[in-house]
Amino acid sequence: MTLRVAIGLAVLVVLGFIALTVPFIVTQNEQAIVVQFGEPIRVIERPGLQFKTPWQSLIVYDRRVLDFELPSEKLLAADQKQMVVDTYTRFRIANPLQFYQTVGTEEVARTRLGAIITDRLRRFIANFELIAVISDKRSSIMRQIRDDVNAEAKGFGIDVIDVRIRRADLPEDNSKAIYARMIAERQREAAQFRAQGAQQAQEIRANADRQRIEIIADAQKQSQILSGEGDAESIRIYADAFGVDKEFFSFYRSLQAYKEALSGSGTTLVLSPESEFFHYFEALPRGAGSTTAAPTSAQR
Repeated sequence: MTLRVAIGLAVLVVLGFIALTVPFIVTQNEQAIVVQFGEPIRVIERPGLQFKTPWQSLIVYDRRVLDFELPSEKLLAADQKQMVVDTYTRFRIANPLQFYQTVGTEEVARTRLGAIITDRLRRFIANFELIAVISDKRSSIMRQIRDDVNAEAKGFGIDVIDVRIRRADLPEDNSKAIYARMIAERQREAAQFRAQGAQQAQEIRANADRQRIEIIADAQKQSQILSGEGDAESIRIYADAFGVDKEFFSFYRSLQAYKEALSGSGTTLVLSPESEFFHYFEALPRGAGSTTAAPTSAQR
């Protein structure tokens, strides 16, 4: 009974070991290589339940698109200007067997791929000026770098999908100097614009003052002309009226003189009774007024 129990336990242990080491599952996101004593036996790219012998091992790789970022690199452009470049790369393991035989692990693959990308970045960017790298030409430059990196990475069983510059900027010291120069340039342009504006404002004011003087002089000229024409017309009208009835004209002018002389408040006139000023008062019939015909003084 003891021997049978021991045999049964041994069989269970063997069956459990086989159940744990022989079957395995490859998921949709994985691809695997069955290795026997360090030598690859077969590559499994289809997902599902698979089997291997207990003395064989399994190496699993991710079949999805992978990405990694390189540390910031200082690169020199064709115009001898330094820039700090951050890049990221997207790749996938296209040939797991070749990948296993050349680099073995993703960590080693990232190291090898990073060295290739850094070398290509230095080589290509050295042929372009800084303005080209930060302008819309960047896409064309990065396609060239991606194609060159992909051509070499195929030897590792890797397919490089994309290489992009995430950030391209000047070093901090250069940035400060450039910003200071930009500020000085903008201040110089602002001062120039202000000077031009002040000059234009002065010219506009001078032109406006000149036009004002010309307009006022022309208005005064027109006013004098019109005033002279009015005086001439008034004289003509008076002359015509005087020519029609001299006695009436003399009487009308005397009334105007009376009105102007006697219209003020508290006006006092001291005149001789025989003065010509009271000529028409003397002609009034007696009793027509409350005053005598020839007063010696008049006050209002």
